[in-house]
Amino acid sequence: MNSDLIDSYNVVRQYTATLAAPLSAEDCCVQSMPDASPTKWHLAHTTWFFETFVLELHESHFAPFNAAYRVLFNSYYNAVGDKHPRPQRGLLTRPALDDVMRYRSAVDQRMLALLTAQPDNAALRELVILGLHHEQQHQELLLTDIKHLFSRNPLYPAYFASGHKTFDPVALQWRSFEGGLVQIGHAGDGFCFDNEKPRHSVYLQPFEMATRLVTNDDYAAFIAAGGYTDPAYWLAEGWDWRQAQGRGHPLYWHWQGDAWHEFTLHGMVPLHRYAPVLHVSYFEADAYARWSGARLPTEAEWENGAAGLENIKETASSLRMARVDGYHICSNQEPDLFQLLGVAWQWTQSSYAPYPGFHAPVGAVGEYNGKFMVNQYVLRGGSCITPIGHSRTTYRNFFPSSACWQFSGIRLARDAQRT
Repeated sequence: MNSDLIDSYNVVRQYTATLAAPLSAEDCCVQSMPDASPTKWHLAHTTWFFETFVLELHESHFAPFNAAYRVLFNSYYNAVGDKHPRPQRGLLTRPALDDVMRYRSAVDQRMLALLTAQPDNAALRELVILGLHHEQQHQELLLTDIKHLFSRNPLYPAYFASGHKTFDPVALQWRSFEGGLVQIGHAGDGFCFDNEKPRHSVYLQPFEMATRLVTNDDYAAFIAAGGYTDPAYWLAEGWDWRQAQGRGHPLYWHWQGDAWHEFTLHGMVPLHRYAPVLHVSYFEADAYARWSGARLPTEAEWENGAAGLENIKETASSLRMARVDGYHICSNQEPDLFQLLGVAWQWTQSSYAPYPGFHAPVGAVGEYNGKFMVNQYVLRGGSCITPIGHSRTTYRNFFPSSACWQFSGIRLARDAQRT
């Protein structure tokens, strides 16, 4: 029976519409940079995924809702055919937002009919589950892209009005791990993306990991100490990037009056000293780690450190609004290792590469992850806007080293202290 899958489908699809609801049609159409996509495109592309990879394969007498959408809303699936250029998605004033919502509604009706008619189709179920997790990824991207768009507006509009959570200062401490031969990668029957497998052995030297994330206060000290002006802390490519960008602080920080402020999804607010720093690139995270006398963890170290916390249950409202922009700490994590899941994506020093024995699935769905395994770094942990239930300790996110519009932060690591 597919009743559980139908329920999940309805919840995920409705949540995407809920995220778009506070936005105007104008908000939904604009693209603020080539790496971002308009909200309208996210709404359409996630629908295109179900139409193209599920309905076209499994629906009797399939006919596209609009044949032109196959090109307009294809992201990067070369096996599917032509694509509209990514940097030009913001030029698609047509179809209108109302037309995209009608597209979503029509595909939803057909998907629910298909799931009802084929309750025992295992291949169908597998594709739909992948499609739901794909849509959750786009829910996060929708918010990151809207935040970047609104940050370009001198009115600094708020996506939603909500009070911030407050933080008390927490001392940074170190948790020791023995290392040795450890297992990483997804195990069990639950969903994972193909890049999380196969589970395999990795040898780790003894290491230590910081018990919390780097805070805004910590990072402000790096800035005040001249961290952005001293090339000794920067990778050569990072220093070139910093100079080319004229970067002297994290992406959404602004000096106003005599204090730092930060643009958030709540609008422009005073910088919260003890909140985790967000929106730093790999270059910035690595430079801060060097300045502090530490380093970034490898992804194997991060996963090994988190392995004992598989029973973490994330706590937030159904829309996760209580923790947007990191103003929340999961209250039920172990007291000696905070903020592992659902606060900030945490840069690791690991290049995004296939695990030993990795094989991409056959067909267009095989393009999902494998073909991006070059010139990227792995991030772990999920962020404050990652949908509830989407984070797990084996999840491998990946971005180029210069990317900073994602909700990315810093957890420090270091080699074990010798006595």
